[in-house]
Amino acid sequence: MKAKSKKRLALYFVLYLALVACMDDMLGMTTRGYAEETVSSSDILDDSYAGAAEVLEVDVVPTEEEIEEIVQANWWKNPGELVMADVNDSVNVRSGPSEDAERIGKLYSDCGGYILEYTEGWTRIQSGTMEGWVCNDYLIFGDEALALADEVGGYRAVITADRLRVREEASTDASVLGMVEEGDEFEVVEEAGDWVIINYEGEDGYVSAEYAEVEFHIDHGETLEEIAAREEAERAAEREANRHQYYGVYAAQATDVELLGALIQCEAGNQPYEGMVAVGAVVMNRVRSSAYPDTIYGVIYASGQFTPAGNGLVDRRLANGVNPICIQAAQEAINGYSNVGGALHFRRAGNHEGIVIGAHVFW
Repeated sequence: MKAKSKKRLALYFVLYLALVACMDDMLGMTTRGYAEETVSSSDILDDSYAGAAEVLEVDVVPTEEEIEEIVQANWWKNPGELVMADVNDSVNVRSGPSEDAERIGKLYSDCGGYILEYTEGWTRIQSGTMEGWVCNDYLIFGDEALALADEVGGYRAVITADRLRVREEASTDASVLGMVEEGDEFEVVEEAGDWVIINYEGEDGYVSAEYAEVEFHIDHGETLEEIAAREEAERAAEREANRHQYYGVYAAQATDVELLGALIQCEAGNQPYEGMVAVGAVVMNRVRSSAYPDTIYGVIYASGQFTPAGNGLVDRRLANGVNPICIQAAQEAINGYSNVGGALHFRRAGNHEGIVIGAHVFW
């Protein structure tokens, strides 16, 4: 390779590093919007030129088109871009970019976060409340990360009104399916003008878009403190339930049946019975999988896994009583029956391949 070509490549590398260094103050922008801003900023380009000239002592000034090409080719490294875990179980998140750094939490399979700082060996990410470094060997970036997030993530609606009616159709004159409260979260089926269609107990429910904030959601990791708090809550529930213990095909506790039944009602209460059993089977498949906690409580309340558990809907259902048919479906799943094989996921049918039962697809 000619010396001039080597210098030009070195210059491009320095320019790229200079561009990345300027990105920390712009995390609020969208990824592509940020890249465009970077290219058009004369201040950043001037600093890059000066830094490159000082380091390389060459008089080579790339065109804006060349700069844009460099930025576009490396968009997936930018702060604010999505990153997903590439593990079967979990990967440690550390306080620094080294295996010797303190372990501060875990990032699980199918979980993700957003880039804060990228280096060749490690990436600093934000996942839920956790901020730390993950080895790049256990991460997926760019288009591959976006594809995985689209597969396992989805849009959720957060209710902003104190109490809000869920209707059968997009009309204030339509019949009311139920009531939801501020802070409740639901899977979004579709946004339809002034209405947001949500998954309400397995059925399409319409809520006013004025009182529902829609945002994309992916499951996130947990800090060690969050893991300890969840596990202690799980042990406390187990101690309480031991007073009512019985045994079957799966060594379960009576409260497990009620808890699973409550989740089934929240996720598929308006679905056919086979759809209810399928939701229970997914939970039990996770219990048996090494990638998830090994109890029903742990699976249901694992960080970011089941929306109704995280936002209090399951607790309210338990307090108000669980539909006996959902209890029956839960017991059947606990006894070992699965009508979806080893499926570990489900969502609204229509945008994923798998076993379709009622309004859900299981895979």
